[in-house]
Amino acid sequence: MGTNPLSLQMYTLRDLAAKDFAGALRAVKEIGYGAVELAGMGTMSAAALRSELDAIGLTVSGAHVPIQVLESRLDSAIADMHTLGAQYLICPWLPPERRGNADGYRTLAQTLNTIGAAASAAGLTFCYHHHDFELQRFGDTTGLHILLGESEAQNVKVEIDIYWAAYAGFDPAALIGEFAGRVPLVHLKDMTAGRRTFAEVGHGTLDIPAVLAAADTAGADWFVVEQDICERSPLESVRMSYEYLRGLGRG
Repeated sequence: MGTNPLSLQMYTLRDLAAKDFAGALRAVKEIGYGAVELAGMGTMSAAALRSELDAIGLTVSGAHVPIQVLESRLDSAIADMHTLGAQYLICPWLPPERRGNADGYRTLAQTLNTIGAAASAAGLTFCYHHHDFELQRFGDTTGLHILLGESEAQNVKVEIDIYWAAYAGFDPAALIGEFAGRVPLVHLKDMTAGRRTFAEVGHGTLDIPAVLAAADTAGADWFVVEQDICERSPLESVRMSYEYLRGLGRG
């Protein structure tokens, strides 16, 4: 898909969503986004959320579902994805005790492979979303390289997070290129100069045009805007990111 539609990771608006989930979704649509990536459903069931989304005119590009849920209630997570009309089921994070050494990542690769095979059999695509810690080196490799090297490409894809890649000392565009064909989702964030914290997309130090070009070449389906911490109103931040990307002909 050449146009890589834009989605917004709702974690960015978590405070607003905690007070008024539907209102937060309406605000996202008002800015111009056509899709959201979920990190929880607030107090709504998947069916109630789907009818709210349909009424607002938003689709769900994917959803972040904790590893504990993927391991213990995978069938129900898959059923929720079908109800929501989401293609991408995403493991968002690893608790600290599961990421200390290369053997831990090898074991996890098999777990993710099993989860991904089940998701695939159900017509979904399973992705792993990384932070900086998976890019910690173990000899000549990293946790992320072990996860992807020791799982099957058709079962486990990756959601490259360009901020965390850069934070860990990797060139985000090069990392996307390295895993071409296996990167359907790219988290677009930017980084401030000096303090290395989060910036609106296009308002920081990362080479966003290079990332977009690499993602096009790698066959990415979605660009997902996220900003973990905003120094202004989160709604204003996600609007700035959206307007910058629209200015580049995206979205």
